[in-house]
Amino acid sequence: MRSAQQILAESAVIAVVGASRHPEKPAHTVPLQMRRHGWRIIPVNPYADELFGEKVYRRLADIPGKVDLVDVFRPAEDAVDVVRQAVAIGAPAVWLQLDIVSAEARRIATEAGIDYVENRCLAVERALGQLTRLPAA
Repeated sequence: MRSAQQILAESAVIAVVGASRHPEKPAHTVPLQMRRHGWRIIPVNPYADELFGEKVYRRLADIPGKVDLVDVFRPAEDAVDVVRQAVAIGAPAVWLQLDIVSAEARRIATEAGIDYVENRCLAVERALGQLTRLPAA
């Protein structure tokens, strides 16, 4: 299994389940921060049409094309279903944001052979690793 840093370094497209319309929430600021550093963010939210300049999809299965990482901003009890959806679309990795932990979601990911991170923030890990997807100047 890849480390959190490896997952970020090797991912270009991140689907963010639970991306928020509210600029004060981490589910808005974190994806926006990742986008500013070069990752393509695909928001997944049943209540919005566009976020971060991208079309919003209702479910992971609705996203056309490949997703490298599914980032989860949903309560732990919802994570199990999101991980099942991630497995179904062939995502190679799932990341549960800070304070989101689920033994069942971990089991599903592990049995499917996909990378799994929980209780960690994408933006913090990106900063710690000084990672960026922007071309070098």
